This record gives sequence, structure tokens and C-alpha cells, in this order.
Amino acid sequence: MTEAELKKHLDVAEKSPKEIAVAVAGLPDKTLRYKPSPDKWCILEIVGHLADIEIVYAHRFRQMLADSKPVIAPMDQDSWARNLGYMETPLAEMIAAYGLNRHATVQLLRRMKPGDLEKTAFHPELKEDVTVALYVERMGTHGATHLGQIEKLKKAVKG
Repeated sequence: MTEAELKKHLDVAEKSPKEIAVAVAGLPDKTLRYKPSPDKWCILEIVGHLADIEIVYAHRFRQMLADSKPVIAPMDQDSWARNLGYMETPLAEMIAAYGLNRHATVQLLRRMKPGDLEKTAFHPELKEDVTVALYVERMGTHGATHLGQIEKLKKAVKG
């Protein structure tokens, strides 16, 4: 990954919480809780996921940048959505947590030293090493993927 590509990924990642906040601002409770099917997430669950996955990203980046031969802890995102109170947590709190944690992670990544992008951790679910560079790319696209889901859900409620 070049310096320009890194900057682009981090700039995109940094904008994501604001884009999500704008997308969900003022939505009625009915829209926030609408599920297209029992096994699909509603907007509240998506925002809760974004807030929590940001903690996961923050931890994984710190493991890769600071530890020697770290192993990433697996996570079951559906179990987190079911069991961590996303439906009972105020939307504003989840948006704030997402924004604050994303900001801190992006600032950490902007301070990386040459060579840090190639640092790794073992990912037991993938059964292979993953790099900081790969996770920077994932973080850069993650919010946009969920923003698309949110927009589809909003249209489905109106439709």
C-alpha cells in the first residue's frame, strides 16, 4: 500500500461516522427498528455493530502494531447484536461511540512508522496471518457497506 493509498483509506474511514450520523438523523423509531426478516439487522443493530466493531478494530490494530506474534480474538457479530443491548441503547450514544473510537483509531494509524503496514496477527477464523494494511482497507470500506444497508432499509420502510 502506498502512502497515497493509506491516506485515501484513512480519509474515507474518518468520514464514515459523520455519514452514518447524517443517514440516521431524525429517523422515526419504526424505521430504526424495521427488520426485513427476523435474521437480518435493523438500523439500530447496524449502528450498534459499527460502534462495537470499532472497538474490535482498535484492539486488533494495537495488537498488530505493538505485540509480538499476536492472535486475534474471534467474534460472532450476530451474537454481539443479539446480546449486547443494541435495541435498548440510545442511537446518539452508539453514533458518538463510533465516531470517537474511529477518530482515535485513525489518529493512531496516521502516526504509524514505515513498515507498520506489513505487521501481522494470526486470525484463527481465517487460519492465516492478516496485515495492518488489510485491516486499514477493511476499515475504509466497512462503513460504506453498512451505509448502503441503512439506505436500503430506509427505502423499504417508505416503500
